[in-house]
Amino acid sequence: MKVLALMAIPAPIKDQIAALPNVQIEGPDYLAQHGLTDITAIFGWQGQLNDLIKENSTVRFVQSFSAGVDYFPLATFQKKNIVMANTSGIHARPIAESVLAYVLAFARGIADSAHRTPENFWDRDASRGDVFTLPGKTALIYGTGHIGRAIADILTQQGMTVTGISHHGEAVAPFTAVGTDQDSAAFAKAADVIINIMPLTPETHHFFNAAFFNALTKKPLFINVGRGPSVDTEALVAALQTGQLSGAALDVFEQEPLPATSPLWQAPHLLMTPHVSGAFAEIYTAAATILYHNLAQFVRDGSLAENQVDLSQGY
Repeated sequence: MKVLALMAIPAPIKDQIAALPNVQIEGPDYLAQHGLTDITAIFGWQGQLNDLIKENSTVRFVQSFSAGVDYFPLATFQKKNIVMANTSGIHARPIAESVLAYVLAFARGIADSAHRTPENFWDRDASRGDVFTLPGKTALIYGTGHIGRAIADILTQQGMTVTGISHHGEAVAPFTAVGTDQDSAAFAKAADVIINIMPLTPETHHFFNAAFFNALTKKPLFINVGRGPSVDTEALVAALQTGQLSGAALDVFEQEPLPATSPLWQAPHLLMTPHVSGAFAEIYTAAATILYHNLAQFVRDGSLAENQVDLSQGY
């Protein structure tokens, strides 16, 4: 069984994988020379594989390096009976810490102060009018999985009330209440901070659009650490310009890298980071550990040990 590793695997875990019965690890050079010939499992992904996988009949397992899998040819995987796993869960703590940082940057006036000029920097009255503390504020998180729960936990520790929206609407700690998409408008109107961590599906594409932003009543802070295309960029910019949102923090975008012509560069009260909220020093070890567990199970009986993706749902 050959495993095509397109992402780095730390040496200790690579040795563990190589010790599995009849498992051989191949690097990116193998793909360049042989394509997917005799490859049974793939770790990571490259765009050229979208076409190669359609013609290949030996691949049976794909392990993503990311939590989101919207950029994979899931319909092809279903057709060819390829099982898939993601790395959901390993990014939860770093993303939660990033969200807390975004919230505090606006709450304590840091975000806007970074863009002040010598002429208005010392306008302390204006700054004092915008700052706030977190206890007693309400955060609404779209997505109540591993990452959503980690964000809810860290915000709850700061004294915030945290509610959630999910496809199923099932109660889960530490959310004080969880609704479905049908409850979204009512939940959003009560929120001081709105956070998106939903996967990208046809249903969530441009979920946050002009109608959504125009219905808001509390001028909340909006944060997107989910998927860029979940947000209508033009509608977001308009909501910032009209004051329908008090501010926004984006780590993901409809087009990445963000082009120089994007209106986001000139949008007011906006904090942006270049899709790094889930990064941390040990990420390769964490992702490769999931790969090892799944390969060990796959060698035994063709099933996966953890993080199997529901290909029909897209997450």
